[in-house]
Amino acid sequence: MTDDGVALDLARRRRLLVATLAATRLAAAAGAGPVLADCRRWFDRWAGVGLVAAGMARQGFDLELTRFGDEGWRATFSPAGRAHSVATGSAWEATPWRAVQRAAWEALG
Repeated sequence: MTDDGVALDLARRRRLLVATLAATRLAAAAGAGPVLADCRRWFDRWAGVGLVAAGMARQGFDLELTRFGDEGWRATFSPAGRAHSVATGSAWEATPWRAVQRAAWEALG
């Protein structure tokens, strides 16, 4: 694949990731249709965390996910590499999947 092909594929994957994250946000709204509800059910579990983390890794982000006892979860996306002093997306939620989704949305925004 040429450099242009790689860039186009990366841009396509980014659009798909943003669309998926938007669907999970819309599904939280009252009266969301069955398709959005199915999307939310699919991504609101550990498999969804893995899918979002893999998609963000392709976009050049590392994920740090921390559980704080029964208080909740913090997800932080930073530019890939060893130094994670600059967070580009961070969220605190009751569940790990919601924290990851919100932090990814913030990082890509």
